[in-house]
Amino acid sequence: MNYQYLEFAKEVALEAGKIMLKYFETENGADYKVDQTIVTLADNEINEYLIAKVREKFPEHSVDGEEKSFGKSKYVWVCDPIDGTAMYARHIPVAVFSLALVIDGKPEVGVVYDAFLDHLYFAEKGKGAYKDGLKITVNDIALEDKRAVSQYDMWPRPGYPIYDVVKELGRKTYFVSIGSIIRASMCIACGEFVMALFPGTKHKNCDIAAVKIIVEEAGGKVTDLFGKEQRYDKDITGAVISNGKVHEEVIETVKKYLKEGRKDD
Repeated sequence: MNYQYLEFAKEVALEAGKIMLKYFETENGADYKVDQTIVTLADNEINEYLIAKVREKFPEHSVDGEEKSFGKSKYVWVCDPIDGTAMYARHIPVAVFSLALVIDGKPEVGVVYDAFLDHLYFAEKGKGAYKDGLKITVNDIALEDKRAVSQYDMWPRPGYPIYDVVKELGRKTYFVSIGSIIRASMCIACGEFVMALFPGTKHKNCDIAAVKIIVEEAGGKVTDLFGKEQRYDKDITGAVISNGKVHEEVIETVKKYLKEGRKDD
């Protein structure tokens, strides 16, 4: 049954990519939401397209989209239409589409599509992770290794302020912020990056649901900021995404500066 869901997710992803490219070089209607994050015409069109396809194919399922949701079910299609919208809106090609089928809070199928490079990342539970049909795996690089590259996300009012965590870990690893946590997480799944810190909470399950299954099927690890498992059909407590080898070291550093339940927003 998961195969049926995976094929559906892939089809939606490829169509979402066409919509992304259609608006990319044109006036994309960029505007700001109440939380001051950016949204474009493509975000909304992709979200509406997904809802229409789920209603048609799986009417008993629900959709939790970053821009719009539909229905209520234990089968939830969790979607970030465009992750990296701030880059996309400025015509910088660092943005991806993300979709996961979450059943009883756990991602069972996940796809991420980079329309600019035409790379499709996908995974289904227990069957490994793939990029364009080729199996991918995380690396085994330690934080202190000179090859270690890591990602962090930050904005004016994140769920958790991770500045001090980044400062300490930055003495060990080379940090970048490429503008899309999901795209950076695919770098972890492919063995290019070591880990990523994500401080988001409210409705940020849309950013991490597909990441969870793809990175873990590639041999990595994804938890909340404090090393705990969490549901992906509701708000999350941030995320640490890693190759697994460095995970506990990152969590220990997080706990030195942050307390669970204490957030900025």
